[in-house]
Amino acid sequence: MKFGKLLGLIGIVGLLYLLWQVQQVLLLLFAAITFATVINKLVQQVERFVARGWAVAITLFALANLLTAIVWFVAPTLIAQIPEYTQLSETGLDRIQGWYLGLRGMVPGDALAQTKLVDLMPQLAQMSPTWIGRLLALFTGSVDFLINSLLVIVVTIMLLANPVAYRRILLLAFPVFYRGRADNIIDECESALTGWSIGILFNMAIITVFSATGLAVIGVPLPLVNAVIAGLLTVVPNIGPVLSLIPPVLMGLGVAPWMGAAVVGLYFAIQQLEGTVLTPLVMKRQVSLLPAVALVAQVICAIFFGPLGLFLALPIVVVVQVWLRELLVEDILNTWTEPGIRALPASISQGALN
Repeated sequence: MKFGKLLGLIGIVGLLYLLWQVQQVLLLLFAAITFATVINKLVQQVERFVARGWAVAITLFALANLLTAIVWFVAPTLIAQIPEYTQLSETGLDRIQGWYLGLRGMVPGDALAQTKLVDLMPQLAQMSPTWIGRLLALFTGSVDFLINSLLVIVVTIMLLANPVAYRRILLLAFPVFYRGRADNIIDECESALTGWSIGILFNMAIITVFSATGLAVIGVPLPLVNAVIAGLLTVVPNIGPVLSLIPPVLMGLGVAPWMGAAVVGLYFAIQQLEGTVLTPLVMKRQVSLLPAVALVAQVICAIFFGPLGLFLALPIVVVVQVWLRELLVEDILNTWTEPGIRALPASISQGALN
């Protein structure tokens, strides 16, 4: 290997190592870019009536007031109900433990004697308040969380103030002949992120309302708390709905066995309605992700980047999908032909991309 190529390889490896060391900063930057991209659509609507600076200020002020109003009306109720929430969860765990003990007594020869569930259930019951306390500490008392949040907010505002300048800097990373094409791909990424955000917000609202209504009709305690948790965890598809099911099932079991089964049926029906009817109506002209791809991406991002990676997994996949489709497939693979080899019909190649 020539010295120049060796030096270039060392430079690439060093750059990758540097990027890996600042991965959390890059993820926070990507979060800011995502927020700025979505909010910019609102700013553009306001900008039709006022100057850019005023449009940014008005949009951010309106969003801040909306978020404050939601927290003002919802947070006190949620906080006041946390003690009852943990107590009812422990009651459901106790009932599951009782069923397990009964099942163990019915098995000939005490075949379940070596299992650890009997010891595990009391531990889970004792740990439940601790885990809730840790979650509250994570989202309300963590200095790192506050600093990261401020960083994302500041960078988002900077991007909104002058997005064109930052786009020009990004386009400088591409060769001159490809900058026009790269600019079009960035537009595609913006549309894809906006469509994904609309779908997520729509799903959160629908699942929260339907969950609160259904849990109240069934009679599960604290329907509002469970509905808010279900709505928030919608941001993490596939994994979030499973996690959001656990608390209301435990509470339902604490009241009556049939209530736990009814909660499972309710959440299954809501997910089917959301996944097969509502989401396709909203996302039919926006980006769509295959469920297996989304799940694998979430697992990979969670393993390598932690909770922040899990939260940003889907927007990352949305952007990567656009670049793979436009850059790799459209501009490279679809134009790569060999003499004597017949290309696939356009209808087949296009269908493979959708």
